[in-house]
Amino acid sequence: MYLTLENITKVFPSRGNVGEVIAVHDVNLEIQKGELVTLLGPSGCGKTTTLRMIAGFEFPTSGRIVLDGQEINSLPPHKREMSMVFQSYALFPHLTVFENVAYGLNVQRLSKKTIAERVGRVLDLVHLKGYGDRAPGQLSGGQQQRVALARALVMEPKVLLMDEPLSNLDAKLREEMRTEIRRIQKTLNITSVYVTHDQIEAMTLSDRIVVMNEGVIEQTGTPVEIYRFPNSRFVANFIGRANFIDGVVLDQKNSRLTVRSLGESITLSNIKREFREGEPVTLIVRPEMIQIKKKGGLYQGTVRQSVYLGDMIEYAVEVDGVSILGTETDPHVIELFPEGENVTVDFAQDTIQVLPAGKKAD
Repeated sequence: MYLTLENITKVFPSRGNVGEVIAVHDVNLEIQKGELVTLLGPSGCGKTTTLRMIAGFEFPTSGRIVLDGQEINSLPPHKREMSMVFQSYALFPHLTVFENVAYGLNVQRLSKKTIAERVGRVLDLVHLKGYGDRAPGQLSGGQQQRVALARALVMEPKVLLMDEPLSNLDAKLREEMRTEIRRIQKTLNITSVYVTHDQIEAMTLSDRIVVMNEGVIEQTGTPVEIYRFPNSRFVANFIGRANFIDGVVLDQKNSRLTVRSLGESITLSNIKREFREGEPVTLIVRPEMIQIKKKGGLYQGTVRQSVYLGDMIEYAVEVDGVSILGTETDPHVIELFPEGENVTVDFAQDTIQVLPAGKKAD
């Protein structure tokens, strides 16, 4: 592996130096060369502390960080061959775009010709060709973030680190810059570690997502694996939306599991772990995996709320005393089921994840 974190732990003294706060606990992560990995989680989960340890702004209390076969724990940031893009653009307002991008190269005392070539190349890459003489204050937020990205890339780092770089942009610019960052990363095939609390950013950008919670890694996988096969309630709830429905195991034959839930028996396929008869379980059902229709479904329910959102219809349906969130995204559906309407509900059975009740899956 190109970048490896081995049993990384970071402990800070608590306020008043009484006791300790474990910010990151026993984190293990392997990142391949050219891969973009996103650390995703809520505030305080340890993702930024992990990134800062990779960068050298914090040092692990224990564990090892290895880059390209070399342990870098004791190296200062400027000797790690990494570049960081921060949440704030951190541009020098008195310097031009060209001078901002060239700043690190000037520190390295490279020739003017080399600097001009590298800065020109990277400005072209981030679609800012012709903007070199402008001041940062003359640029939009998205353009300023491109300058910050260019300043990091011009150093030709082994690893590009990004700490919530899009959080100061409006929704439309965030969407545009997500696409641009992924394009640039794939063009350069540069190993990248990206930190965000935004699940859409993580799903859009990542080769793999590392979901963190309370200083530990909850799950690592591709965006599809994380969304389709969450291994805990936390992951399922943090990535997208989910219904958590109680059930009891009736029978299991290989990967087919029969569960009694919401007053009915349902047989699920593609179940990868083993359960025992009578074991309480939790079914994780995404809203878009629920079919709501007038008749023909397995479950009987009553619409308690219906909301038309343009590109979808969102329903809250009460089934056996439990509120189920479902969405209808078929553009041909014209009629909304009104509140109080009796309907039937079906689940897309091969998409349901099953966990032991109240526990995280293995």
